[in-house]
Amino acid sequence: MQAVQGRVADMRVVLVCALLPLLSLSHASCPKECSCNSNTRVVDCRGRGLYDVPRRLHPDTQELYLQDNRIRGLGSMAFREIPLVRILDLSNNSITSVSPTALLGLRTLQRFSLAFNSLRELDKRLFGPIRSLSHLDLSHNSLWGVSGALGDNLKNLSHLGLGHNRITRLDRSLLEALTHLDSLTLRGNPWRCDCQILGLKLWLEGYLFKGGVVDEALCSQPEEMKDKDLQKVPYQLFHNCMATSYHYLFANIHHLESEKLMRGHTHGNHAHPSSHTLHVPMAMGEGYGGGGEGGGGGGLPECEPKQRPRPVNLRHAIATVIITGVVCGIVLVLMLIAAVYGCAYAAIMAKYQRELKKNEELAAGKKAVQAKADEKETLENAIA
Repeated sequence: MQAVQGRVADMRVVLVCALLPLLSLSHASCPKECSCNSNTRVVDCRGRGLYDVPRRLHPDTQELYLQDNRIRGLGSMAFREIPLVRILDLSNNSITSVSPTALLGLRTLQRFSLAFNSLRELDKRLFGPIRSLSHLDLSHNSLWGVSGALGDNLKNLSHLGLGHNRITRLDRSLLEALTHLDSLTLRGNPWRCDCQILGLKLWLEGYLFKGGVVDEALCSQPEEMKDKDLQKVPYQLFHNCMATSYHYLFANIHHLESEKLMRGHTHGNHAHPSSHTLHVPMAMGEGYGGGGEGGGGGGLPECEPKQRPRPVNLRHAIATVIITGVVCGIVLVLMLIAAVYGCAYAAIMAKYQRELKKNEELAAGKKAVQAKADEKETLENAIA
């Protein structure tokens, strides 16, 4: 009898041990704040007043909707319980910060939305472990820019939403890395349409020529380009870029030279009141007193070694050589940049003309075939 009772007790223990995982799984399958569909593996937590990502999510969850809540930040491995999630929507929350490791473990994530939040920046490591992401919406935030390094981790992206942020410039290297991009939103940003945005304009023209879709990028600065779409701004308005660079460079050089001459004139008056010769103090150890190493008065402090001043003509020659070298180097760089942009634009236009000519030849061929068919039909009708 005791043996039978012992066996029954053992069976109860085994049964309890078998049921415990099932009970814990059912308890962890759906948070009380959300509604879950076990068939579609969808967890809906929209508009529940949540301040954080809910816990005890079923590990097989594939879609998680957290829109219209009060979540303020995403910590490290915030979604470690749902490694198989494909769609993750966090739009319309109060998110101001996202940990660089917030998405760690989500290797199957395809669609991710952080729209309508308060993000100012994104760490370039955020999408590092993800290679499957195809849809990323960052619109309606306060982003000042997007790191070009993000492009290395978003090579399979087909849609990127950057509209309605505070972006004034966009790194062209980011866009060039997105080789599978089909659509891009840029509207609502205060684009600064100066010489530095020429790279984005050239990329947009090539992107549209290949069939890409983009809304618009309206300039906010400078004033003469305000409210003009960057795609439609003629290149003639950017022709002043190189000239402006030259004027700015020489104006600064002239200002520096004038400042040095006036400073030298002041120093020279202190030393020789009767002299009217302008003196440029180029040497670091040059004294302010009356001439040579033995001059007194306003010379260098005693603790500093006094260096023998170089002749004025030699100093002037060295300064002229340095300034000339700098100017020539900058001019060569600007000419090289202009040549690269010109070649890129010419290549795009040549390709466009070839495609246009090819289409016209195809259309002419079709018309000729149709004309022959009509002529043949007319002849057959006449014979009949």
